[in-house]
Parts: sequence; structure tokens; C-alpha cells
Amino acid sequence: MGVFPHSKLAIQEFQFKQFTIRHDRSAMKVGTDGVLLGAWASPPTVNGQQSTINCLDIGTGTGLIALMLAQRFPDAQIMGIDIDEASVREAKYNVEASPFKERITIRQQDFSHFGNFLNKYDLIVSNPPFYKEDTLSGNIARDIARHTTSLSFGTLVANTAKLLAEGGLFSVIIPTQSALEFISICIANRLYLTRRTNIRPREIKPFNRVLLEFSTTIRPTENSALTLYNADHKRTPEYVQLTKDFYLT
Repeated sequence: MGVFPHSKLAIQEFQFKQFTIRHDRSAMKVGTDGVLLGAWASPPTVNGQQSTINCLDIGTGTGLIALMLAQRFPDAQIMGIDIDEASVREAKYNVEASPFKERITIRQQDFSHFGNFLNKYDLIVSNPPFYKEDTLSGNIARDIARHTTSLSFGTLVANTAKLLAEGGLFSVIIPTQSALEFISICIANRLYLTRRTNIRPREIKPFNRVLLEFSTTIRPTENSALTLYNADHKRTPEYVQLTKDFYLT
């Protein structure tokens, strides 16, 4: 969905209510997809109560989603990983400048090789690369961040299934046309769809993104839809409600 409408100018920082994101070096800039996932992902619970959780943000980029999770879940410990060195440096900068730096760790890591992970995670989130090879731009860092050649859905899901704690949750945002494929891969890895929100920019537009949540346990699936903007290009009440703790206006 790209960057926000009011950030078309080449600004270097994006100000949220409790933290600021610098995004001039990261391969992926601050965008609507990341904000939606960070605001939408739900924490796992134990006997109906939110537990102290370990979170993993795969492809953290600027650290945006990791910071959003830290703001939302005060008891969470969060690991953000990215394959791109420049993104890791920028994410570390953003985390260090935030009030949540004691609870977030940023590390350069290729998720295709996950043997260095020692912990199980209660919540794993990812705004994964989803473009195919025929859309390569020639910008190596950006192509790695955006294209499945760097991390396929199959590898992402298989490794996530191995790292997810029993009863844990896995949340992603992907293009709507990729949902059936992604859900099928998750089922093959014993991850089961528990929540789905279809996203469209405006009512007259088709759904083009989908938020998906999976669990290690089978439960009924909650389905919903979200329209981002009204006909007058203002955020809908539902979008405002979802992101009210983050956007300044």
C-alpha cells in the first residue's frame, strides 16, 4: 500500500505518539501494511489472561512493528530480525531512541537459517516479501526486502512452525491473492487460521491486502473486513479506532 498519503515528501522521519521512526536507510520505508499488522496482531493468552510473551518480528526493517508491539504489550520481550545490514542499523537507532529499548533486541539474521534461535516464541509477526522475480527493480536491498526470492512463503512458515510455542500465534499481512496459497502452506505445517481481516483502500476498491492470524491449536476463525478511507479520503472510524494509539492525527 506504500507510504502514507501525507508522507509523499522525502521526509526522513515519521512521528508516532510514543516513538519516532527514521526510515532513510532501511530497504523498506514506513508503510500502511506495517502499521496495520502492528496494531492488529493479538497477544497469546493463557486461560484467558494475557501472559508475559516473547515476540519475534521477521523482517523488522525500521523496527516499526517491534516498537508497536512493545508499546501495546508492556510485558513483552521482542526480537526483531532482518537480513539487510542497513535496515538493522536503522532499526537499532530507532529502538535506542525509544522508551522501549530495554525490551527490544535487533539482530541481523537470515530467517532461512534459523539455527541460531534458542527460544520459542509466543507471538511471531511478519510483513513478508511477496513480489515475484519478474518484478525485480535492480535495487538489491529493496528487492531482498520485497521479493520471495529472499524468503519464500514455504520457508517462512516452516521455520515459524518450529519456533512457535504451544498455543502461540503467528500473524502476517500479505496480498489478498496470496491468501489461499499461504493458508494452505500453514495447514501443511500444522498452523491453523484463527482470524482474518480483509483490507481495502476504499469502498469502491477491491480488497488488496489481508491480515491473517494462525495458531498451533484449532479454533473457530474470526472473519472481518476493514476499509481504510472514506470517499472524501479521510480515515474511516474503524481505521481510526485500530490505529488511535499510534497516529498523531
